[in-house]
Amino acid sequence: MSGHFPFSGKANRVSVFAFFEAHNWSLEAQEKYLEEWYKWAKDYVMNDPDLKAAKGVLFAGDHFGTHAGHDFHLHGYAVATRMLDLGELIKGNILPKLDSDMMHALEHDHEEWIAAANEVAASHPRAEVPEIGRYRHV
Repeated sequence: MSGHFPFSGKANRVSVFAFFEAHNWSLEAQEKYLEEWYKWAKDYVMNDPDLKAAKGVLFAGDHFGTHAGHDFHLHGYAVATRMLDLGELIKGNILPKLDSDMMHALEHDHEEWIAAANEVAASHPRAEVPEIGRYRHV
């Protein structure tokens, strides 16, 4: 499993951003990818009685995580941090519950989510990389 998803292994916000950068995704494409993971995770949590009781409240709003709604990085690149917040929940609470068939289905869905984000990126190309580092705080 490690390496298939941007939050697998010892992920951090820089490694998640590197995943986005490797795909040359604009903010709109990154948001699309995050949205797919969010919908999948919320659906899974809300349909699992134990997770719903323990983690369901985290999905009460429109966004997920400590960094939801906060763009404290220059150039608007907080999506990677939000993806990491959601990814930590998925990695620690959902993935351990999946059997091999469910994991295979998730990997198939993941390929479709990447394709959907690539379609968004085609219509909304990534802005040119600025001189200043993307993760400098303001």
